[in-house]
Amino acid sequence: MLRHMPTDDQVTASERGGSGGSSPRGSTDPADPAGSATALGGRDYGATLWEPSERSVRDARITGYAAWLRDGRGPELSGYDELWRWSVAEPEAFWISVWEYFDVLGRRGDGPVLSGGPMPDVRWFGGATLNYARNALRTASTQPGQTAVIFRSEGGRSGTLSYSELAAEVARVRAGLRALGVTKGDRVAAYLPNIPEALIGLLASASLGAIWSSCSPDFGAHSVIDRLAQISPKVLFAVDGYPYGGRWFDRRQQVEDIVAEMPSLDAVIMVDYMAAGGAGVGAASARAAGDGAAGSSRPPARLRWESLPAGDPASDAPPGPAEFEEVPFDHPLWVLYSSGTTGLPKPIVHGHGGIVLEHLKSMALHHDLGPRDVFFWYTTTGWMMWNYLVGGLLLGATVVLYDGSATHPGTDALWRLADQAGVTYFGTGAPYLLACMKAGLRPAADHNLSRLRGIGSTGSPLPPEGFRWVYDAVATEGQDLILGSYSGGTDLCTGFIGPCPLLPVRAGVLSGRCLGASVEAYDPAGRPLTGEVGELVITRPMPSMPVGFWNDPGDKRYRESYFADYPGVWRHGDWIMILPDGGCVIYGRSDATLNRGGVRMGTSEFYRIVEALPQVADSMVIDTGRLGQEGRLILYVVPAAGHELDDDLVGQIRSGLRSGLSPRHVPDEIHQVPGIPRTLSGKKLEVPVRKILLGTPVADAADPDALANPEVLASFVPGPAS
Repeated sequence: MLRHMPTDDQVTASERGGSGGSSPRGSTDPADPAGSATALGGRDYGATLWEPSERSVRDARITGYAAWLRDGRGPELSGYDELWRWSVAEPEAFWISVWEYFDVLGRRGDGPVLSGGPMPDVRWFGGATLNYARNALRTASTQPGQTAVIFRSEGGRSGTLSYSELAAEVARVRAGLRALGVTKGDRVAAYLPNIPEALIGLLASASLGAIWSSCSPDFGAHSVIDRLAQISPKVLFAVDGYPYGGRWFDRRQQVEDIVAEMPSLDAVIMVDYMAAGGAGVGAASARAAGDGAAGSSRPPARLRWESLPAGDPASDAPPGPAEFEEVPFDHPLWVLYSSGTTGLPKPIVHGHGGIVLEHLKSMALHHDLGPRDVFFWYTTTGWMMWNYLVGGLLLGATVVLYDGSATHPGTDALWRLADQAGVTYFGTGAPYLLACMKAGLRPAADHNLSRLRGIGSTGSPLPPEGFRWVYDAVATEGQDLILGSYSGGTDLCTGFIGPCPLLPVRAGVLSGRCLGASVEAYDPAGRPLTGEVGELVITRPMPSMPVGFWNDPGDKRYRESYFADYPGVWRHGDWIMILPDGGCVIYGRSDATLNRGGVRMGTSEFYRIVEALPQVADSMVIDTGRLGQEGRLILYVVPAAGHELDDDLVGQIRSGLRSGLSPRHVPDEIHQVPGIPRTLSGKKLEVPVRKILLGTPVADAADPDALANPEVLASFVPGPAS
């Protein structure tokens, strides 16, 4: 049986004479397993917080997959490390096994699984055809009454859709799109929040072989235009407004501004979300439903979501069951975008087949999701985690769509949702977990989270104290709750380092490299490192790597983005340490490095120490050094409510950094600012702030429409030091 194989220094709870359930919280193996704490400098990393019980290993989907492999379909493997090594050494055999084990709907074909090379000049599954939407809706045929979607809105909207109801809506919208002339290869765009209409629009578009692309309505018009104008969409789904933080935001003027810059549009389909939510609709609604944008030579048709011309345009018959256009494995499914803080965002194209295989593998074998699960991730349609969340349908799970603030009316809003919806897997960004920790929340005591089996954390590194808080305040005693800190990116629409039900959870440590992901840490010369910080690279191709960037002749921009530093090897742009036992620690972006006296460090360690102080709400550190020239280390602090950056706090910060990192990492300057600039998906904007400090005008350093709080950028200019 495939199971977690402990090192000589590690023993499971049952081998220590325990009950076989979860390990005692905060326990640390006395021998320091695999030398992890030593490798990490002893900074509270590596304490074992959870270990797989015999029952959890037996019931894990990855155990069933390994048994299936052993039954004449692949090698017999004795532990996760062996399974991972096989998956990256034999990628063709591994990805065929994923297709066959999950019985992917489609035609496998007789072409090679992997051809070409080196990266990026590779092709997966030549001759294969399939459709993402067909696979996402297969449960509508086998278990039509099963709940596919639970949706909730801060504005009060709520409900459910069964798989049969979801399939019927997809068929209706598909017919409407066909009536508007949408065919294979056309682009369908959306300016929608995380509501069922967005999910239905994606599946309807994919079913036709059309290409989906979405932006969240908290994006400004300029930011949306920068993204969607690159792909010339034929149809735009748009919303009149959205709720957030206790109020409604009217977006009808933004829709008009977007439409005015999209001459390719044949139709705009409006979702009356704000009106249905009870927010007042004034005279502007007439314009939103009017004859088109001013100055347009061919104004697009205007339709309402509920009145799409369903059915064959040449017939009065209603739409039939959902139909699916079978497309090649690498046919574009959707276009996602890089953060786009400066310049035009990169339009990243993923294919149907790569996403189907990757999301099946990731969600079933790493998150341990299946048809009985209720899967939630807090996200907007402008972040790749929305596309990832939708992938829960591939497994027949129930996905939870939530639109609104994570902290309204209180910081526990998402835990309350998890209680009400019966969530079994709860995903969010690391900053939310840390905000709950700082607020002193005890979700397990205040809410019924008994169904919860897993928690996912992504977006930025979760420090050890965040891990500890989850097992102290969210997990109940004896609960088999796996905290999966996950690292990946929009670029592959997945994580490639993360959890596994066979591996222990240790404070501050990502459990391991994911199956099929040949992740290494490289030094500048391209040599792999163990136990040292290096550049995160992927040395073998993965099916969900982009099929390219949109409108990128010769893949020039794509090659420059990922393959310029190490030819034939994907450079991701993060610092990583791979421990001797396979665990991993992410240290932040490698383009935001702190280089002090020749010692390079990612920013996550810095933030962990500063933001652990109760007087600090948020922070940002910038090293202004350049090649061959050491600069100044500047720290910006947002004090917590009721506090100021006084001499006492400055002293605590300096002392903590001196003892926690090194004397060379004590800032040269410390400034108080009203806020830390973040992208709309919550990531700190370290690189644009560094540009400002080096002389770039604030207006040129970042696109304000791509920021959650652009007004704070003006605070990041040289000033008196503290």
